[in-house]
Amino acid sequence: MRYQSIEEMKNVDVRSVAPEELVDLGSVHVDTELPREERIKSFLAQIGNPYCYKCGKVIVKVSFLDTDVTLEDRLEHYIRGL
Repeated sequence: MRYQSIEEMKNVDVRSVAPEELVDLGSVHVDTELPREERIKSFLAQIGNPYCYKCGKVIVKVSFLDTDVTLEDRLEHYIRGL
C-alpha cells in the first residue's frame, strides 16, 4: 500500500487494513554499521508504514502522545510499581 502523507500513515485503521499489505517486522534488516540517519532511512524504506505493520500474525499500530515524558520515564514508573 502506498501512502501520500505521514498523516495518512498515522490514521490507518487496523480493523480494516489488509494484513497481506503490511510488512512483517521480522523481514526488516537494518545494517548496524551504517550511520544513524542511514539506519533510519533503511528501516523506513523497508517497513513502509512505521505506524502500522505486522509482527508475525499480529498487526501492530503505534501511536504517540504529545508529551515531554520519555519512554524511559514510563518504563521506570511501570517497573517501580511492580
